[in-house]
Amino acid sequence: MLLCKSTNKKYIKIQNTTMKKLLVVVVMAMGMVTANAQNKIGYINTQELIGFMPEAAKADSELTEYQNSLQKQGDDLNKEAEEKAAKFVEDSAKLNPSMKEIKRSEILAMFQRVQNYNQEAQDKANQYAQQKFVPIRNKAMEAIKAVAKENGYTYVLDYASVIVGPPGDDIIGLVKKKLGIKDAPAAKPAAPGKIN
Repeated sequence: MLLCKSTNKKYIKIQNTTMKKLLVVVVMAMGMVTANAQNKIGYINTQELIGFMPEAAKADSELTEYQNSLQKQGDDLNKEAEEKAAKFVEDSAKLNPSMKEIKRSEILAMFQRVQNYNQEAQDKANQYAQQKFVPIRNKAMEAIKAVAKENGYTYVLDYASVIVGPPGDDIIGLVKKKLGIKDAPAAKPAAPGKIN
C-alpha cells in the first residue's frame, strides 16, 4: 500500500507540472492573439498617390520637355549623318579609292556616334527622371509614415505588392489630406431626360 501512495504522489506531481506548462502555453497563445488583434493594417496605392501630387505633374511635364530636347538633338545628328551618306553616294564616282575609304570611315564613325548618342540620351533621361521623382516619392513615403503613426497603423502595405492580405483600411484619403491634396469635385449628375 505504501508503494501505491508514493506512485500516486508522483503521478499527481507530474500531472500538476503538465497542467502548469499547458496553462503557460495557453496564456502565451492568448497574448499573441491579443497582440495580433491590436495590429491595425492599412493599404495604399503609392503610384496613384504620386499621380495626385502636383509636383508629379510638373516633374512629368519637365521630363517630357527634356526627353523631347534630347530627341531633337538625336534627330539632328542622325539627319547630318544621313546627309553625309547621301553626299558620299553622289560623289563616290569622282573620288579616288583612298579618299573613298576616308569618307566611308567618317560616315561609319558618324553613325556610331548617333547610336552612342541614343544610348546616352536614354541614360540621361533616366537620370533626370530619378532626380525629379525620387524627392516626390520620398515626400509621399514620409506622409504615409506620418499618417500611419498618427492613426495607429502597425502596417501599411502597397496594393501593388500585395496579392492576398488581411483586411485593412485604404488610407489614401488620409495621406492626400496630410499632403494638402484636395479631391476634385464630383461631376453633377445630369437632370433626367437631358443629354450633356
